[in-house]
Amino acid sequence: MRTSLRAAAAALAFTAAASFPAAAQSPTKIAYVNPQALLQSAPGRAAAEATLQKEVTTAQDQLKRMTDSLNTMVVDYQKAQATLTTAQRETREKAIRTRQEEFQKRQQSLEEQFGQRQQTLMSPIMEQVRKALEDIRAEEGFSMILSHEPGSSPILAADKNLDITERVVARLRTMGTPSAASATTRPQGPASAPSGVTRPKSP
Repeated sequence: MRTSLRAAAAALAFTAAASFPAAAQSPTKIAYVNPQALLQSAPGRAAAEATLQKEVTTAQDQLKRMTDSLNTMVVDYQKAQATLTTAQRETREKAIRTRQEEFQKRQQSLEEQFGQRQQTLMSPIMEQVRKALEDIRAEEGFSMILSHEPGSSPILAADKNLDITERVVARLRTMGTPSAASATTRPQGPASAPSGVTRPKSP
């Protein structure tokens, strides 16, 4: 789940860096935030990630059962192969290939569902963080708010007084949890794979 949070922070960073008016104010007033710290503090984020993790675990368990069943078919075939007729071997091999195809289709379907679910749960949370950023930018007259995440930021040095992460976090804490973060439907969106599943061996 750390990977999905980091990806969301990267997407938020792009938005934060681009959050400034076409004509800069004079004098230019700039601030920066740590986008990952904002997402970690966003209302509903922990519940959304817990929901995602639970659903990923369920999907992984289902795929593991399918993998175990397929591997058992392969092992049983290999043990009996020498005693089977040509027709019997072809029938068993066809059954294994069919089961492999079913596994691959189910795996792809679950990956797509996870990606869609992830987008539905995280999008309203990211939108709320963007709103908090824009509200503070407008209220305090910042020309732009830059992204500054340690280890992956183009900002090499800056006045720490320009860091408004805590101010945005404080604003987020006054905002309620987005209602869509507790959604139970399966929406449309990009795919992202549940990890930890080993593809079964071919006969």
